[in-house]
Amino acid sequence: MTTSVVNNGQAGAHAAEDTIEVVDPDPSWPDQFVTESRAIEKVLRPLEPQIEHFGSTAISNLSAKPIIDILIILGDVSVWPQLVSPLASLGYVYWVENPRPDRMFFVKGMSPFGRRRSHHIHVRTPADTAELGFRDWLRGHPADAARYATVKRELAKCFKFDREAYTAAKGEFIQKIFTQVKTYK
Repeated sequence: MTTSVVNNGQAGAHAAEDTIEVVDPDPSWPDQFVTESRAIEKVLRPLEPQIEHFGSTAISNLSAKPIIDILIILGDVSVWPQLVSPLASLGYVYWVENPRPDRMFFVKGMSPFGRRRSHHIHVRTPADTAELGFRDWLRGHPADAARYATVKRELAKCFKFDREAYTAAKGEFIQKIFTQVKTYK
């Protein structure tokens, strides 16, 4: 079996094809997650990972990049290298040069391996799952979700060709929500 791995040089060669696009909510996103999570569970069955849908596609009625974000939670980091081949069998490409060595990241559909990104897998330990609190907050606070949608649409216009700048620019809004989550608890 061939293992798909991408480094920054490979990814950079196709950056022009990898633009930021925020679209209207798609009611099929939760079903897309369920379908994909079942396939992931099947290939990773012996490891028994916790699999969560997070990111904007996990929040009803929220505009988003049409990419299903999946969180795989595995506390034993020594088994993480065992994820690469099974996930590659589902079309995921492992980003070997991730600047965060305490995390793993996989992409499905990105050129030259596909037409466009469709899914991201983020592998984390149980202690590194703050995004789930963010997701849950926006699910329970539609006004904040609407503000987040506005921020994302504006930033997508400004940073259409710069994924890293787009993500960084969302940081201020996200930090405000994280503060609210902590205060609320």
